[in-house]
Amino acid sequence: MSQHQKHYGILSIPVIVAALGYFVDIYDLLLFTIVKKSSMLGVGATDATLLADSTRVINWQMVGLLIGGIVWGVLGDKKGRLSVLFGSIILYSVANFITGFITTVDQYAWCRFVAGLGLAGELGAGITLVSELLPKDKRGIGTSMVAGIGLSGAVLAYFIYQFTKDWRLCYKIGGGLGILLLFLRISVAESGMFKEAKEQKVARGNFLMFFTNAQRFKKYVLAILIGLPTWYVIGILVNQSDRFAKAMYGSTSLDSGRSIMFAYAAISIGDMFVGLVAQFFKSRKKALLLYYMLCILCLILFFSSYNNSDISMYSICALLGFSTGFWAIFITMGAEQFGTNLRATAATTIPNMVRGALPLINMLFLDIFQKSWGYSIIKSGMITGTIVMCITLVAYYFTEETFHKDLNYLEA
Repeated sequence: MSQHQKHYGILSIPVIVAALGYFVDIYDLLLFTIVKKSSMLGVGATDATLLADSTRVINWQMVGLLIGGIVWGVLGDKKGRLSVLFGSIILYSVANFITGFITTVDQYAWCRFVAGLGLAGELGAGITLVSELLPKDKRGIGTSMVAGIGLSGAVLAYFIYQFTKDWRLCYKIGGGLGILLLFLRISVAESGMFKEAKEQKVARGNFLMFFTNAQRFKKYVLAILIGLPTWYVIGILVNQSDRFAKAMYGSTSLDSGRSIMFAYAAISIGDMFVGLVAQFFKSRKKALLLYYMLCILCLILFFSSYNNSDISMYSICALLGFSTGFWAIFITMGAEQFGTNLRATAATTIPNMVRGALPLINMLFLDIFQKSWGYSIIKSGMITGTIVMCITLVAYYFTEETFHKDLNYLEA
């Protein structure tokens, strides 16, 4: 072990602070979907324009995540993991606080874009830091804890909105939580691996390096594609569960915000378990495959005749959430695929590329299959899901195992 390296435990300050950081990240990221209807109507949208306007706002947020993922990833490898954590928190905290004062749909879209830019840096930098600070036999459990605790932020967002019924206050609280998090960050140490890489004469945070080497490019694309089911499930099925409920069994009482709460509570549990499952199999890929198979079974259940009441819809959304609780393993695998001088860039851009793919999945689901081809919401959802899962399984097949990989190396 070098002079810079010190290994931490899974309950150490860096892991806890990274988990709390992701908790605030998810609170802010999912808040829009929870307060969508009341907030959109509050800034001038109507029942007739609600779907189009809300889709525009969420797409702007996702584009912000996509661009921010690249910017923060590069900075994470050039300036350090901690500098990204500080900078991203400040940006999204300010954006969320300002969202509490907006009056138009355009202002909403811009605020969510800026918030997306900030939110993009939190998870990748946190996962990279935890992966590099923990010994390799514990890093999977550590990153699962980060994701598991963090994803429960969506549950808090739901209950705060249910308690206050004030979407503006919810955004202001999110901004305040981010500022509180800044004070916790002060006690966290920088990664020893990054300090070593900084002393080497090697390119750090060069995003173009993913595209200048065929093997690196292949690994990067595969790392993105294996995460697609998460945002298909959340962004399409759970987020629009009220529309599916109306089409499938005529319900007008289902609350998509509650569906999101149940799904994220289950995702949190799933992410806690996935690290232990990978530890049991001594394989990230086997754990991932198990969750994929469970996800496919839950998708069949979602579109089956068993999904015929609000209770069954909420239950199936929870099951779908658990089955896509592989966010921790998916991002950890992304971080483990690349050397220290590109690791933060990879771990930060990969999940945000997946999030940024939601507008493309939305385009398939809404614009092509429903609007252009005239398919029903149910048929569009089934076809979109089949395409997403097929792409993911092919990518999974070609993805390398990273469970025992030593991370202390550089990309030439």
